Amino acid sequence: MPWDTILTWTFFIALVTAGIRLAIPVMLATLGEVVTERSGVVNLGLEGVMISGGLAGFLTAYTVENSALGQAVPWAGMWLGIFAGILGGMAMGLVLALLCVTLKADQVVSGVTLVLLGVGMTSYLYRQRFSSLTARVSGLEPWPVPGLSRIPVIGEILFNHDVLTYISFILVAVVWFFLYRTTWGQQIRAVGEHPAAAETSGVNVSQTRYIAILIGTGLGGLGGAVLTVAQLGLFREGITAGKGWIAVALVVFARWRPELALLGALLFGLADSLQYRIQALDTAQLGARAIPYEFLLMLPYFLTLAVLLTRVRKTDTPAALGRPYVKGKR
Repeated sequence: MPWDTILTWTFFIALVTAGIRLAIPVMLATLGEVVTERSGVVNLGLEGVMISGGLAGFLTAYTVENSALGQAVPWAGMWLGIFAGILGGMAMGLVLALLCVTLKADQVVSGVTLVLLGVGMTSYLYRQRFSSLTARVSGLEPWPVPGLSRIPVIGEILFNHDVLTYISFILVAVVWFFLYRTTWGQQIRAVGEHPAAAETSGVNVSQTRYIAILIGTGLGGLGGAVLTVAQLGLFREGITAGKGWIAVALVVFARWRPELALLGALLFGLADSLQYRIQALDTAQLGARAIPYEFLLMLPYFLTLAVLLTRVRKTDTPAALGRPYVKGKR
């Protein structure tokens, strides 16, 4: 192992900076899942939500960029694509809400159905639109924060990202404030803990769960759109690569709290960044296949599982999580 290459400030700064960037899609999806599960609904379909939002955002961005509007306003495609990604996620959320809240279907089965729907539908629509062509959009360039980005090490790590990265960190505070300092947030948490008592207090349980699901899937769709539109500038089948499942697991690690969801996503992002950096090292330094790339690809998911196991007995699970609510029954 070339420790003289790894144990340098340059390697460390590049590692953490890339880790933050890689954490953003997972963090947004995890925030959304926190809101949804706080209302008592488990959304195991988050992978399908993310990839649907990713395709909706990419198709919109590509179409606008290649139109007269895109030529006149270069940034229009990217931002309209991000908005479309949110709507794409919310559309999948409506399907989930209809199944779980209105029809009282099993939430686990409904979530798996959503994954199959999202993955299959996006693959079909992308092939119909682009055939075998590899379409691309311009993506989003970094925007160094004036002054702050010049701070040694810290400035390079924290203040040299694109605008959506900064917005995503702000959303952590917004979601926390929403859940713990607003009436709607209190209603969502009450419905997730004791829906019958919430109903007695005048809260519409079904409506509240619909709102929570739409907010959660909107954030999940945003995470998918950030991945395809802002970061990679392309779409391919399976582009989310299990990030939706990771987000579901990180909710447990975060104990259903937005600020801990940020920490969990950053851990995953750093692990993902590490495996990319190690793969990128010169094979002459590492030796031929010194570390199998399959192991490196597994590293972020293995670390997520290991961290999750350390928290499995220290959860604050909403009492009504996963239980369909029938009015009049306790």
